Amino acid sequence: MKKKQIIFLHLLYWLFFIYYQFRFAFVPEDSNVELQSYILSYSFLFVNLVTFYANYFILMPWVYKKQNMYAIIGGIVSIILFFSLLRYSIEEVLFPIIFGFRNYNEKTTLVYYIYDNIFFSYNAIFVATLIWLLNNALKTEREKRQLIEENKNSQLQALKTQINPHFIFNTLNNIYALVYKNSDKALPAIEELGQLLRYSTKDLEKDFITLDKEIGYLDSLIALEKLRIKNPELLNVEKKLSHPKLNISPMLLVPFVENAFKHGDFRNKGFDMKISDENKVLHFYLLNYKKEKMKDIISGIGIENVRKRLEILYPKKYELNMIETETNFTIDLKIDLKNEEN
Repeated sequence: MKKKQIIFLHLLYWLFFIYYQFRFAFVPEDSNVELQSYILSYSFLFVNLVTFYANYFILMPWVYKKQNMYAIIGGIVSIILFFSLLRYSIEEVLFPIIFGFRNYNEKTTLVYYIYDNIFFSYNAIFVATLIWLLNNALKTEREKRQLIEENKNSQLQALKTQINPHFIFNTLNNIYALVYKNSDKALPAIEELGQLLRYSTKDLEKDFITLDKEIGYLDSLIALEKLRIKNPELLNVEKKLSHPKLNISPMLLVPFVENAFKHGDFRNKGFDMKISDENKVLHFYLLNYKKEKMKDIISGIGIENVRKRLEILYPKKYELNMIETETNFTIDLKIDLKNEEN
C-alpha cells in the first residue's frame, strides 16, 4: 500500500470520527449547554487525536520491536492510562478553573474515571493499531520483495560473469592450438574471437538482448569451432526465426553449445542444432555425440548456471529436458518469450 493510501485511511477515519462526534454536540434549547457540549466535543477530539498518534508513532513501534507478551500487555495498559489521564487533566482539572464546569460529577474518583474511559479510548487505540499493523505488514512485504529482487540481480550478474571467463578460456585454448600448428586458420580465429568479445563486453551488462544477437553469439562460436574440426560440413544448424527482436537474457544458450563442443566427438560424427520461435516460444534443440568413455557430460558450472538463471528469469515459463545416453546427449529447451518483444 502506498503512502497516499495510508494517508487516505487516516483522513477517512478522522472525517468519520468528527462527523459522529459533532452531530450530537448541537443542543438548540440552551445556548450555555450548546457551548459546553461543543467545548467537550473539541476536548474529546483532541484527546483522541493525541492518543491515536502517540499509539501510532511511539507505542506501536516499541511494542513491535519488543515482540513479547509483557510489552503487549504493558502497551495496552499504558495507552489506556495515557488517554484517561490526559482527558482527566483537561476536563476535570483545567475546565473547572477556566470554564467553571467539568464533564463528570465532582465526586467521581480517579479509579472509576479510568475504568469508565476504557470504553471511550478503545476506538482510537484499536484503529491506530490496525492501520499501523497494516502499514507495517505492507512495508515489510515491499522490503522483502525489494531484497529478493536485489538478490536476484546480484545472482544473475554473478552467474553471467562466471559464464563469460569460462567461455573465453576454452576459445583461447582453441586459438592456441591453431597458432601452435602454424595454421592459416589462426588469423580468422582471432578475428572471430574479437567479434565474440565485442558481443560479450557490450551486451553482458544488459539484462536482456534481442534473440538475433544471442544467436549471433552461437554463429560466431560455431564458426570459430569449425576452424579446428576436420569435417565442418557435418555441423548441421537450422534456424527458423519469425520474431528476431524478442528479448532474451544474454549468454543463455551459449553454454549448451560450448559444452557440446567441449565434450562432443567431431571426428566422424555430426552436430545437430535447431532453433525456432513459433508462437513466440523459443525452441532450442541440440544433439551431440559423446567422446568415448565420457561420463556425466551434462554437468558443470556453465550448465548449472543456466538452470539457475532459467529458474530466476523464467519461472513456470520454460521447459528444459537434458537427456544423456551412452553415445549422445540432447538438449531440448523451450522458453515462452511472449510479451518480451521490443
